[in-house]
Amino acid sequence: MTGLIVKLLVCPIALYVASWIFPNVDFGYWYQPIILGVVLAFVGYFMERAMLREETNGLSIGVDFIVSTLIVYFGAMMFADTAVTFFGAILTGILLAVTEIFQHNWLLSHDRIEKEETVRE
Repeated sequence: MTGLIVKLLVCPIALYVASWIFPNVDFGYWYQPIILGVVLAFVGYFMERAMLREETNGLSIGVDFIVSTLIVYFGAMMFADTAVTFFGAILTGILLAVTEIFQHNWLLSHDRIEKEETVRE
């Protein structure tokens, strides 16, 4: 649950920062990066639960980058007066992936990752 709380704070803030520093990321209204950030937080949280382990940390960050880029690009299309180019979505995905590096390292080093229980026959 700690990972979700951190993501609910980090993802919207990262989207706001992206809209300030990247000229090709422009949200029309103040609440749009918050909504998109919450969606990213929940998707990222469930992806972490499904695949984040010590041995899959790099793969998890790569998948986070790809999924974040796609969510930002296609999610921005659903908002009025919002313009995010694909290159802007890639830059935003990179920014989010950098934050994920720190989050994953913290979660793994403090053993705070909640693992999905798998049934093996």
